[in-house]
Amino acid sequence: MPAIHLTDRAPEVGADELVAAMCPPPRFDGVRFDTYLPDPAQPSQSAALASCREFAGRIGTAPARRSWWRSLTGGERKPAGKPGLYLDGVFGVGKTHLLAAIWHAVPAPKAFGTFVELTHLVGALGFAETVRRLSGYRLLAIDEFELDDPGDTMLVTRLIAELTSAGVCVAATSNTLPDRLGEGRFAAGDFLREIHAMAERFEIVRVDGADYRHRGLPDAPDPVSDAELLARASAAPGASYDDFDALCAHLGTLHPSRYGKLVEGVSIVHLRGVRPATGQDVALRLVSFADRLYDRAVPVVVSGTPVSKLFTEEMLRGGYRKKYLRAISRLISLSRVSTDLDAEDVSPAPASPLRPA
Repeated sequence: MPAIHLTDRAPEVGADELVAAMCPPPRFDGVRFDTYLPDPAQPSQSAALASCREFAGRIGTAPARRSWWRSLTGGERKPAGKPGLYLDGVFGVGKTHLLAAIWHAVPAPKAFGTFVELTHLVGALGFAETVRRLSGYRLLAIDEFELDDPGDTMLVTRLIAELTSAGVCVAATSNTLPDRLGEGRFAAGDFLREIHAMAERFEIVRVDGADYRHRGLPDAPDPVSDAELLARASAAPGASYDDFDALCAHLGTLHPSRYGKLVEGVSIVHLRGVRPATGQDVALRLVSFADRLYDRAVPVVVSGTPVSKLFTEEMLRGGYRKKYLRAISRLISLSRVSTDLDAEDVSPAPASPLRPA
C-alpha cells in the first residue's frame, strides 16, 4: 500500500476557515475540569483547577456582547475581576487541558487557538477585521503563548488590549511569565511598557509539577532501520513516509498555521534519516510540527537519530530552550505510542492513552 508523502501536500487555509477552526484540537475534545487529575504532591495544580473553574464561571454568568461599540461605551456588563487568566508552568503539567476545559465550560461565542494560529489570523484578516470578528466573543483562549519577535510583541499586546477593552476575556498558557516574554530572544527591554501593560490584564496562576508524560517511563524508543521504516509505512493504512531533510525543506514553504491541515487524515508519521536540526529556523518549524502531531495524537516512527536528539546542545542552552524541551517531550510520547501499536498489532491512530497537557 503506497504511503502518503507530506511533501506532496500544500494545504491552503482561508480566513473564514481559520475563524471556524478556532476550537480545541481533537486530542482535547473530551477534556473537562472533572477529567483533570491534580498531582497530590503539587498543591498548585488543585489551586489552578479551582482558579480556572472560577474564571469560567464568571464568564458564563456575564451576558454575551452583541457589539464592540456597545461594550466600549459601557452599554453591557463585563465580568468582574481581571479579564485575563494566565497559566504559567513547565510543559507536561496539564495547562492545555485546563485551557481547553475553560473553553468547553464557557458558552459561545468563543475561540481557541495557538499563538501562531492567532497571529496568522491577524495576517489573513487584517488587524481591524480580526478585532471586529472577535470583539463579540465571550472568550479567547490562547495556547503556547510566546513573543518571539518585536512585531509579534506589538501585534499581540495591542490585540489583547483592544479585545479586553471590548469585554472579551482572555485565557492563555505559557512556559514564561508575561512580564518575561521574549526574554533571551530579542531586545525585550525595548518593549517593557507594552509587555507590562499586557501583563496587568492577567491574573497569573502557577501550575507546578513534573512532565506527566515521562514519570517513571523510558526514554525515546531506538530508531528503526530504513528498510523497516519503509515496510511499516507500506503496511499501515493512512501512514505517511517522508525523508526528514525533504520534510524540513517543505515545512519552510508553509506557514505553521497550515501544519495541522498538512497531517489531516494521517494515521502515523514515518520519517527517514532524522538528524539534529540545522538551524533555529528549521528547529522552530519542527516545534510547531510536533505540536500539531501531538494535538492530533498522530504516532511517529523514525530512522536515523532518536527524536530526543533532534535539537543540539547549543539550542537547548538558548532562548528557545523551553520550546525545544516541550517538543522533545511530545515527540517521545508519540514515539512510544507507535512502539505500543507495533507490539500490540492493532490499527494505528487510536485515541491517545495519555492525559492531554
